Amino acid sequence: MDYYAIIEKARKTGKVDKGTNEVTKAIERNVAKAVFYAADVNPKEIVAHLSAIAKEKKIPCFEVDSKQKLGMAVGIPVSTSAVAIIDVGAADKEIQALHKAEGD
Repeated sequence: MDYYAIIEKARKTGKVDKGTNEVTKAIERNVAKAVFYAADVNPKEIVAHLSAIAKEKKIPCFEVDSKQKLGMAVGIPVSTSAVAIIDVGAADKEIQALHKAEGD
């Protein structure tokens, strides 16, 4: 599944939050529909808590390979460590598929 394409679709037609702090707040407020964080973040501790709190709130959380590609997917010229989809927009079917995949 192309997570970057899903993020880009949600960004264009819905709403996304970017950056570890914003994503953490979105999870804690229970407004995130899906969370993605980059594997190449250094040090790892910056994003290590995201999957744990997302799991606690039953929000699908996925690791992607590149913070640079994550930044491009949300339409910013710099890399970002994490992204939360807040309003799925036209990516509704893809987000439902992520929820099903996470539930298995």
